[in-house]
Amino acid sequence: MDRERGGVGMRPEQSEPVVGIAKPTGQKAREAWGAEAYSILVGVAQTYHAVITYKELAEEIQSRTGIRTKTLLHNWIGPVLGWVVREADRRGDPPLTALVVHTGDGKVGSGYKEVLAVAGEPPVDDELEREHHAADARLACYRHFGATMPPDGGVAALAPRLQATVERRRERTDKPAQICERCFVQLPSTGLCDSCG
Repeated sequence: MDRERGGVGMRPEQSEPVVGIAKPTGQKAREAWGAEAYSILVGVAQTYHAVITYKELAEEIQSRTGIRTKTLLHNWIGPVLGWVVREADRRGDPPLTALVVHTGDGKVGSGYKEVLAVAGEPPVDDELEREHHAADARLACYRHFGATMPPDGGVAALAPRLQATVERRRERTDKPAQICERCFVQLPSTGLCDSCG
């Protein structure tokens, strides 16, 4: 990581310039990406319960700015989103980065700790508690940036992929275990008792 240049893990020579424009420095690229990320996230916040993945956001940032990098996503997106967190706080806006989730699990991830730190709140170690905090922040974003809300004012919600996972877990734990009627041992998933045959 190149700490002297702000720590995004991108050296100036790794960005690809827009045709006809001089290659930006790492700092200039980060500034352009941060401003564009802010704009994109405001757009996402204008749709109730919308989220965007880190991958989608990264591609949209690079597409809109024309500044591309070959650096791995996780090496540059965090500092860009950190800039968005601080800018939202400076403007008095809710934390837009709560709208950004991982593709695989629908979670905001550990980088959300910066939202809490900037807000002066203690870190949240429990993943599900952190995700509920982010859901509340998303609801604030939808309301603040003019999403069309339901008549009841809307509700905070986990990202759809994470909500589906939580519901599947709940169904598994809510369903009582099957017990063999003869030996009273819990049955395996086949439904046939291993002891009684």
